[in-house]
Amino acid sequence: MNRKKEIKISNYDILSQFSLDGRVALVTGGSGGIGHACVKRLLDYGAKVTLTYIKGTETPEMVLEKFTDADGITIQPLNLNNINSIKNCINGVVQQHGQIDILVNNAAVGSATVGKFSDDSETQDSVMLDINADGTLKMCQQFLTLPDIPNRKLINISSVGGGIAAFPGFRLSDGMSKAAVAFLTRQLAAETVHSAVDVFAVCPGATNTEMFEASTLSKLSLSERKRFLLNLPKKRLIEPEEIATIVHFLSCSLSSVLHGSVIDASMGLGVRPGLMSEY
Repeated sequence: MNRKKEIKISNYDILSQFSLDGRVALVTGGSGGIGHACVKRLLDYGAKVTLTYIKGTETPEMVLEKFTDADGITIQPLNLNNINSIKNCINGVVQQHGQIDILVNNAAVGSATVGKFSDDSETQDSVMLDINADGTLKMCQQFLTLPDIPNRKLINISSVGGGIAAFPGFRLSDGMSKAAVAFLTRQLAAETVHSAVDVFAVCPGATNTEMFEASTLSKLSLSERKRFLLNLPKKRLIEPEEIATIVHFLSCSLSSVLHGSVIDASMGLGVRPGLMSEY
């Protein structure tokens, strides 16, 4: 006679699987948009989090004031155009906390923000590729030189444009840099399949951030904006907190089965890119 085994799972058991207590996370960027939401989410679930700032553009005080009453948060300078700055950032976190369990490569420039580096379009393209692609590559390489302790997570933030699909009119260097991040993720995952680190990429779609506002929405009239939003999947923008929820799950031990995944987090835009490009 077969008997079904009764399984009882307490709320504590479920929550403990998502706890990040004792874990150290480095989130590049982190002062706004998706990075800000990721920092808050990881802190809320017990991680110690270091975020980064750009010397000469931001100050630590400017960035940290966005996280009131946040225990367990520290900050490091980072210039993704400079290998020494990248090494110093990684080493600085290790010196402070002894380890880095989670790396979220979130910092990047977009079509609306690359202009602060140069007025020349060709120079802007080079800067875009240097920061978004080469800078992310070097962050990954430095992270992977650290001791291979169990359950480390490397999470790259790419984009639906380039990482998943192609959009007519999308800036070539922007899409190329995000495609490079998606490829880098798959390649590193292939090379680390027997190690203790898990590697992922998250590719957000149209997200409610200052960067998307500046690059896309600010160019539209009120009526055009309304029509644009109604044409998006689910007829709305994605909220940064929704992407942060995915990053949180990938930071947990449960995510290992997704090693190597390039996750389409566009709410359907990746499988139907015409919703935006046809507009």
